Amino acid sequence: MSRSGFDHLPRAALAALLPELLLCGQLIDRSGLPHAIAAFGREGMTAIAIEEWQIASPVYTRRMQRALGFVGDDVATIFKGLQLDIGAPPQFMDFRFRVEDRDHGEFWLDHCGALMDVEPMGDDFVVAMCHTIEDPTFDATALATNAHAQIRPIHRPPRRPADRHPMCAWTVTIDPANIAPPVPPNAELVASSAAAGIELGVIDTDDPGRADYSGPLLSDLRFADFSKSALVRIADEVCLQHHLLTLGFMIAVRARLGPDAAAGADPAARAGAGPKAAAMTMGRKHFTGIAGISSERIRAALGLGDDPAALAEVLRLHPAWNPLPYTGVEITETSDTVLLRIPHRSDATADGAWPAMIDADHLAPLDAMARGVNPRFVTQAIATDEHGWTVEMALAPQPFREATEVTLTRYSTGASFTFTDRGIPLPLTVL
Repeated sequence: MSRSGFDHLPRAALAALLPELLLCGQLIDRSGLPHAIAAFGREGMTAIAIEEWQIASPVYTRRMQRALGFVGDDVATIFKGLQLDIGAPPQFMDFRFRVEDRDHGEFWLDHCGALMDVEPMGDDFVVAMCHTIEDPTFDATALATNAHAQIRPIHRPPRRPADRHPMCAWTVTIDPANIAPPVPPNAELVASSAAAGIELGVIDTDDPGRADYSGPLLSDLRFADFSKSALVRIADEVCLQHHLLTLGFMIAVRARLGPDAAAGADPAARAGAGPKAAAMTMGRKHFTGIAGISSERIRAALGLGDDPAALAEVLRLHPAWNPLPYTGVEITETSDTVLLRIPHRSDATADGAWPAMIDADHLAPLDAMARGVNPRFVTQAIATDEHGWTVEMALAPQPFREATEVTLTRYSTGASFTFTDRGIPLPLTVL
């Protein structure tokens, strides 16, 4: 059986952690898109957001369906997938569902954290997110379940009146007459990645608790109802969603950084380093912002301290280093340091995912990750050999200033969002 970085956690801790992992996945965009705006403007940022979700979400949606045994081609299957999608973290993106029959349904958002983030920026940004981005990416997610599914708005922002609730509402229709949109040009780059095909641990059906998501669609997913084995697999799949979305982001960025684009806002490009280096610089900024916020939220969710033992635990659970069969990292601790061992060769480095973005001269994402636990942590590369390299994390006498990339990500209301217990979920039956 494949090993997992989540195996050591008790069931209750896993149930508390999973909403955090889903939310941190949604915040990946909040980390990356400010840098895309700076380099390409609002229209370029919008195009990147569309492409990254279009080419990543069908891959991870189908993976989750297979993992939890709810493969199907109806509206309820589409809705189940949304409940386990980093694009729709529970409560922060508060999706509510109605199923009319197997081919018709509606959903609406009682709360949309993403809208809360962009409304202060004005209607142009709201339209970019709720119209230009949502139309093709909602359909891409639905198409992972049924090629003839279409998602269309009933109403959506800009909100008129300004406090309109629900914030948006949509129909989902499956009809053989619906013509599927063309496959995005770079979709195969994600579909053929190591992340897309990696095999993870099999769920133990004898483990106490729910082993799958067969049966009726539920109004909410209460993760505490799942078995520990299922929670471990879900956590690994959610972390893989992070990597797949990041691969999509980087593919979209590189596609827009041709020879003539290298004179944009990116410092490496302006210095003549070329489009490849410019894309890597943007990727590292993207990684730095989400690395810090994710550490901070994981630490708070599990009530951890701020010492090396707490940092080691956060690293073991951090999406950047999971699932372990993908990244191959090793984490050890002493009384006053934490060592992170990163192999030169892994599926993650072959794909160009987060572990491939750092080296001895580019440790900013690791500094941000460590300082999400304690602002006094500092990292340094201490050893390398033919198999991998090792980073040491230790406490310095004085705290460090928060990285600009983390501060930019923190503008999202998701950075400080608090989950609540909603009690026992209800099955949603056909009307």
